[in-house]
Amino acid sequence: QVQLVESGGGLVQAGGSLRLSCAASGRTFSSYTMGWFRQAPGKEREFVAAISWRGIRTSYEDSVKGRFTISRDNAKNTMYLQMNSLKPEDTAVYYCAADYSPYSIAVHSIGNEYDYWGQGTQVTVSS
Repeated sequence: QVQLVESGGGLVQAGGSLRLSCAASGRTFSSYTMGWFRQAPGKEREFVAAISWRGIRTSYEDSVKGRFTISRDNAKNTMYLQMNSLKPEDTAVYYCAADYSPYSIAVHSIGNEYDYWGQGTQVTVSS
């Protein structure tokens, strides 16, 4: 099992930047495909980005391509989401998720493919 804790959310003006972190417990963090999702008020949860177990492969939702960067540091059991050029429509609770998938370069964009979820961190972008 793995436990996930997000941090780094907050209030930022449009055009600003934030870096989210997802700290994972356990010794096998490197064996997990990791992902970021978000959910805005009144909307369904949506995929943001994903990264394979060694960071070889990444995937992004179209609206964040070129603005967000997903990365991971397996030595620190931590995944990151660098968010630049933030827009008001990026306002949401951001969740990190993990799927145990050692030796796989697959990246998942469907929430049901992930087994573990964090509690979320609020990101608010003001106009």
